Amino acid sequence: MSEQTEQTQSGIVIVGAGMAGVQTAVALREQGWTGPLTLLGAEPHQPYDRPPLSKAVLLGKAEDSAFDVDFEGLGIELRLGTEVTALRAADHELDTEAGPVPYEVLVLATGAEPLTLPGAEGVPGVHLLRTLDDAARLRPVLATAPAAVVVGAGWIGAEFATAAREAGCAVTVVEAADRVLAGALPGEVAAPMARWYEEAGAELLTGTKVASVEPGRVLLADGRELAAGAVVVGIGARPATGWLAGSGVELGPDGAVVADAHLRTSLPDVYAVGDCASFPSARYGARLLVHHWDNALQGPRVVAANILAGEPVQVYDPVPYFWSEQFGRFVQYAGHHAGADTLLWRGDPAEPTWSVCWLRDGALAALLAVGRPRDLAQGRKLIETGTPLDPARVGDPQTPLKSAAL
Repeated sequence: MSEQTEQTQSGIVIVGAGMAGVQTAVALREQGWTGPLTLLGAEPHQPYDRPPLSKAVLLGKAEDSAFDVDFEGLGIELRLGTEVTALRAADHELDTEAGPVPYEVLVLATGAEPLTLPGAEGVPGVHLLRTLDDAARLRPVLATAPAAVVVGAGWIGAEFATAAREAGCAVTVVEAADRVLAGALPGEVAAPMARWYEEAGAELLTGTKVASVEPGRVLLADGRELAAGAVVVGIGARPATGWLAGSGVELGPDGAVVADAHLRTSLPDVYAVGDCASFPSARYGARLLVHHWDNALQGPRVVAANILAGEPVQVYDPVPYFWSEQFGRFVQYAGHHAGADTLLWRGDPAEPTWSVCWLRDGALAALLAVGRPRDLAQGRKLIETGTPLDPARVGDPQTPLKSAAL
């Protein structure tokens, strides 16, 4: 351990008990931290994984998705049901309803919070799907197989529509943009995915805005009315950083904590990781805000290493990765396609499996794989290495991606 680490007395405090916070605590112990370690979670539940909420937990195939972590054995003090309200950096203290919490080193891992539909807050039958309690409230509703309206045709909207159809619900998905996944993928790539809704028996209404929500129905801006035993809102999320206002922690226009390449914030002894923080990517020449599970898994190892060294020794510049299970398909994405100059298809999107590759200056920048996990695995490695590729081979779905290397 470094001299700075040995001098630390107040210990390390992590705010947020989701994947990023839990993994940071585990990484600190695995990498040798033996001092006090406190994990603050706003929810009363044992820390849990979020991806199963829109799948197994929602459908009653699992009761919860608690992390398999022996917090007591690792000497991690869990303080659950503890909402942090302010950071007073000059005093090295956090304010909570239970009183101040001092820290020597602080890690911000508060994640993201779902955007709400204006005018729908508090209306009976309107649900968000972000927490274990959200899933628990929705599960008995789906079990009665009502007509469900999903607002938002993004990743979470598609996953919920999938679960609702599996539960036997009639489903209508309403999307204000003119296509699905408007904020995530180019139109030509997302277009084949819109057909999946119809194939699954879900009605998809794009270019359609919600005027208002009332108990049992959704009124659309074009005058139509949809019956709705349940309304699920999935229109995106924002970093859960409102409590940091006035703290001195720099926030970006997207609300994210502005972290540097070592995941340090603008304040000394304060780090940020996961959905609540953006970071500069030398690989892509851009600042990235990644709201996905893999980011919350990888970043904590870098944070732990830099805290324990007492200086920046590791840079965080991953190849972003995520997956989604929807309408019987396994969809994976790696990289960052903004700034790419070439788009190549591998396979016919009318078929069950296909991929799309984005190249920038002859190297792979990003890849979307539908039912082609080998493409994803090989492509992710090619993105990491920046290997120049032969476009003709990349576009041949019969040629392994790794064989396209020049």
